[in-house]
Amino acid sequence: MSTTAGTVDAAWLAEHTRTQTSPRVRVLDVRTPAEFETAHIRGSYNVPLDLLKEHRDELAGALDDQVVLVCRSGQRAEQAERALAQAGLGNLRVLAGGISAWEQHGADLVRGHRRWELERQVRLVAGGIVLTSVAASVVVPPAKWVAAAIGAGLTFAAATDSCLMGTLLSRLPCNRRGAADPQAVVDELLGR
Repeated sequence: MSTTAGTVDAAWLAEHTRTQTSPRVRVLDVRTPAEFETAHIRGSYNVPLDLLKEHRDELAGALDDQVVLVCRSGQRAEQAERALAQAGLGNLRVLAGGISAWEQHGADLVRGHRRWELERQVRLVAGGIVLTSVAASVVVPPAKWVAAAIGAGLTFAAATDSCLMGTLLSRLPCNRRGAADPQAVVDELLGR
């Protein structure tokens, strides 16, 4: 069982969600609705990162319990932690390693219709653009600069721990299907 100032591991979270010790633990999954539908922690709330950022003040006012933020690997959850901390919420933790670590721990997952994770979609789109632009540069040499732009964008994404392509892909209808209504999420968190 391990926890640091800003993180908890899968064993700690599994124990605390199973026993619901005091203080109560709320699990907010900040992945897209499509990713959440594929697999999520039983009892977690789906609050996609863009929705969380947009309604962080309202959510912060509704969350007085211990909050554990979850995504696929931990990066989006860390962004959510920063956004909620800016709104004044201090009882935040991130699940180290995200859903991947939870699954490796062998903890219970609610499984639904399988969809591609956002990171996999980014790899497909970025790789497809690079491959297409390199192939096109045989006929139209300036097309190679499209591949260079994608490379620069991926480098910037790594350096800043952000991903514009991921943000744009998360807004596609296939990734927003089943998106939560912010007021419904707040009402559910408050038990209304």
